[in-house]
Amino acid sequence: MMKYISPGSWFSLEYPDNWREFEDTEDCFLFYNPDKWTGNFRISAYQGKMEDYAHRCLEGELMTTPGARRIKVGRYDCAYSKENFQENNVWYTSHFWITGLGAVSVECSFTTMKGESPRPGEDIVRTLHVRSDEERWPKEIIPVRVLEINAINEAFDWAVSAVKKQLAKDFTSVEADIDNIQRVMDSGKFPTSQRSAWESFGIAFGAILVNEMDGMEWVTVVDGDHEYPALRFAETPVVISPAALIWDKVGKGKSCSLRAEYERIRQEVEAAL
Repeated sequence: MMKYISPGSWFSLEYPDNWREFEDTEDCFLFYNPDKWTGNFRISAYQGKMEDYAHRCLEGELMTTPGARRIKVGRYDCAYSKENFQENNVWYTSHFWITGLGAVSVECSFTTMKGESPRPGEDIVRTLHVRSDEERWPKEIIPVRVLEINAINEAFDWAVSAVKKQLAKDFTSVEADIDNIQRVMDSGKFPTSQRSAWESFGIAFGAILVNEMDGMEWVTVVDGDHEYPALRFAETPVVISPAALIWDKVGKGKSCSLRAEYERIRQEVEAAL
């Protein structure tokens, strides 16, 4: 199972390691197996103004939804219901669980072929953990979320565009591109106050690390209120924050040698192996 922590750390859950998170509507998180579809699992969380908001939502679901019944899944009571629908001449069933804790109401759904078991979705609901106001989660590293993937892609595209504009060179995320990023960084065209630019150069440098070092992959670090994309080498303690790697030096008026950083990281990877 893989762990997922929602943006803002409202809740966490676990999903099968052959499933992935995919982009869905705003404030709704979607998971499924891209290789062999067995169903779509969606989850949304809502913050109410009253401390018993989750309880009120659950009771309201039981009162207004025909066939809804109270069940306990994992650590929480749920209002469970289901509905069948047809799409492109194929029948599906959506299973719903309304649950939550305190002021946070959570709605989970699992849509699969009609007649198939809801168990895969229920197993995910069973792992749900809603954070209480007093709870402070420890620093954790989880598979990269869609939220961070979008931020990575946006920063990477900006950095690639800057390299092409300044040097008229293509950027292919190989080791030779380290020198191209360095040339643009040293050109003097980006003031130290332009933090997003330096962080974007760091993301482009991270893309090179992923491409050149087998086992290096993007992850999401959740550390209190600080959530950011990072790189981790396999299941080792080698964790790098590319966005901070350059900015932490440039922001303090120091120079940053990407070649030196690349060699340092490669040595850490070799030591981990």
